[in-house]
Amino acid sequence: MRPRESSEPPAERAVGVGPHPEPWPDDPRLDPTLLAEGDRRNVLDRYRYWTVEAITADLDARRHDFHVAIENWKHDFNIGTVLRNANAFLAARVHIVGERRWNRRGAMCTDRYVHVDHHATVQDFSSAMRALELPILGVDLVPGSLALERHPLPRRCVLVFGQEGDGLSSAMREACASIYAIAQFGSTRSINAGVASGIAMHYWLTQHALR
Repeated sequence: MRPRESSEPPAERAVGVGPHPEPWPDDPRLDPTLLAEGDRRNVLDRYRYWTVEAITADLDARRHDFHVAIENWKHDFNIGTVLRNANAFLAARVHIVGERRWNRRGAMCTDRYVHVDHHATVQDFSSAMRALELPILGVDLVPGSLALERHPLPRRCVLVFGQEGDGLSSAMREACASIYAIAQFGSTRSINAGVASGIAMHYWLTQHALR
């Protein structure tokens, strides 16, 4: 006999850990407030009770050599997703080109652990990348773009993504040393910018961090 389904909504699974048992560990990386109240953040278990500063410092010691950039002319909601991917794949920095304000909801607080730089114009961004000796590599489906899956990416580079729908601006395309396209097999013209950023970052990892 099939059990009767309950009309009560399922209880939400608790995330993280509760208050730390006393006596507390003598570790300067730990946050007294989190120790007392519990740590419900979306962080790895090894970072439970750590301060944001301590987590960021630990990440800084092992960040990868690629940077990520995204154009922000229309307050694109995908910027938060790009930030979240940059945190997951441990990019060195994230550069936002255009409007300073951006929607942080999609980042799910991961922007606290990512270094974010702002550049008002494409020219400012391009100058900054030249100073860092980082080639600008665009990811967009445009005529003449290279197949991402068939070309190796340099270890030191900045992967740049455009606005959802519009793609890279003409100014940014001109600033790029190369532009790559992600292979698609369906009916839509393009894939979501946040999804594209995750694919491109992971492709970099397959060449430089997962061997």
